[in-house]
Amino acid sequence: MEQRDQAIQSAIKPQYETLIFHFRGFKVMIDSDLAMLYNVPTKRLKEQVKRNIERFPDDFMFELTGKERDELVANCDRLTIKHSSINPIVFTEQGVAMLSSVLHSDKAIKINIEIMRAFARYRSLLKENESLKEEILKLAAKLNQAFKFLLERIDALHQKASMPRKAVGYKINQA
Repeated sequence: MEQRDQAIQSAIKPQYETLIFHFRGFKVMIDSDLAMLYNVPTKRLKEQVKRNIERFPDDFMFELTGKERDELVANCDRLTIKHSSINPIVFTEQGVAMLSSVLHSDKAIKINIEIMRAFARYRSLLKENESLKEEILKLAAKLNQAFKFLLERIDALHQKASMPRKAVGYKINQA
């Protein structure tokens, strides 16, 4: 089992994970990045999608708005869509899987498998971050409790120290 996990991890290309973005609650990949990976022009990829549009519902693929495109360009300088008037199309994990069925090539199938692994790795990283966050919150709660206990003890010692003390020494009679 461990060897299998290591083989899967080594098969996942880290650069694919950097091609995954987050829009409208979905993890997506941009049409130009997918075209580059599949080694086809972006125009051809879009043509194949339009010819098979019934395979791509809104939760598989959608076009970014101008504001979303600007946000994407601001976060990722490498994109050539900076000066384009056409908004990019993005594909969710299911949309990427569907692309391999409309792009009929061995390379598309191989790249698709790698991309699916990258999405799986991305999900597992998010899950790990959530569990780590929970552990940190638990630890913070314990530290707060210990800190509160120490402050109470210090306050108790301070109150004890501020009580009036009985005078020590000789008393002079004042009659």
